[in-house]
Amino acid sequence: MSAKEDAVFLQAVYERLSSHYDLDRWHWRPETPALDICLGAVLVQHTAWTNVERALANLRDAHCLALEALAALPESELALLLRPAGTPLTKARRVRALVELVGSHGGFEGLFALPLPALREALLATPGVGPETADVILLYAARRPVIVHDAYTTRLLRRLGTGPEGERYDTWRGWLHSRLPDALEARQRFHAGIVVHCKETCRAKPRCGACPLVELCAFAAASMPVRA
Repeated sequence: MSAKEDAVFLQAVYERLSSHYDLDRWHWRPETPALDICLGAVLVQHTAWTNVERALANLRDAHCLALEALAALPESELALLLRPAGTPLTKARRVRALVELVGSHGGFEGLFALPLPALREALLATPGVGPETADVILLYAARRPVIVHDAYTTRLLRRLGTGPEGERYDTWRGWLHSRLPDALEARQRFHAGIVVHCKETCRAKPRCGACPLVELCAFAAASMPVRA
């Protein structure tokens, strides 16, 4: 397909996902504090979101869900609070590094005021922040209309029979950028829709019979029995 045809196809995918799922239940909303989003983006690495919620609840109950409190908390105590998210000492160090980055710019307002290339570079230079995590922070916390690519996106679009040649993050990021609407909300909801869909339906072992995309899906067409 051409880039224009891809864009039409992706819009059809989004419309079906948006109609099928309540995407407003996505854990990051416009009113979600930037700190909560940034912490979640770091803590969710190699664990389930339910574990992240438990770690964030620990911070909230300890009155440590604030930049100043996190900066003042001893690393060992922070690690104990983050234990539900796994690898607690590693994640405590990553959280501290992120807090230090924000603090060095006078807070989130100063950090997020940086031009997009400089902001992304600063995030990528922070321990524990790779390309996907950086783009999540940019998209949901800094509210920049960037592309987030993840394993769920690869799984779904490959099954649908589309996507770029190659598997590099930047290849996917560029391919999606040229085919998705530029609007912030559209990109936020597209990513949310894919994550929700792949967790609930397009799993490693897919539930094709319950899929709102089944009529668009090359994988389903090849694997589901033909009806007489």
